[in-house]
Amino acid sequence: MNLLQHSAIAENLQHVRERIASIAALCERTPEEVTLLAVSKTKPASAIEEAIAAGQLAFGENYVQEGVEKVAAFADHQPPLVWHFIGPLQSNKSRLVAENFDWCHTLDRLKIAQRLNEQRPQNKPPLQVLIQVNISDEQSKSGITLAEVPQLAAEIGAMPQLRLRGLMAIPAAESDYQRQLAVFQQMAAAFKQLQQSYPQIDTLSMGMTDDMPAAIAAGSTMVRIGTAIFGARDYAAKV
Repeated sequence: MNLLQHSAIAENLQHVRERIASIAALCERTPEEVTLLAVSKTKPASAIEEAIAAGQLAFGENYVQEGVEKVAAFADHQPPLVWHFIGPLQSNKSRLVAENFDWCHTLDRLKIAQRLNEQRPQNKPPLQVLIQVNISDEQSKSGITLAEVPQLAAEIGAMPQLRLRGLMAIPAAESDYQRQLAVFQQMAAAFKQLQQSYPQIDTLSMGMTDDMPAAIAAGSTMVRIGTAIFGARDYAAKV
């Protein structure tokens, strides 16, 4: 069974990589411009091991405690894995993210930024952070408006233990490609504007299994893919 699972995850990763390369070529971009983040939430360590064996080193987790346990489980792996926190972050969990993860994609308020900056261990490099934009203005989703980005970016820029790398968005579910593209293009425009003020800005995290083509066409530099790699999730298994 393990061999079958390994083969499936390895094959899935290969298919996703080929798809990224194909979409990038159509947009006159190179595959190297798009980082593949494997979203491993609710998946066991064994599934992550299978992805690592297929060459995947960057993983995204949505749940703090589950993510921390996985970070610890693979702490000695060489080369080191890169762990991205991509879920909503509450104040009482900020220390765990600051101490364990390499990236946080979901920064959307000054209070959390201050806590992460204070709680990031001095012996670690700065926490790489993205500002989450609620691009579809959904009440159920985290994130700030595009108009609020410059202010929060300036505040983060003054924090020595955080390094602002760019923007992240989770648009409302939309099946029409042109409508997906229009939303992603708004994010890309905001990203380019931010780059004019901050030379280190290089990451636009947008695009998942169902809207990856439009995201890459608009300029995404990091796609967050879970289901297409690991299969459907069992949320009953969530830690």
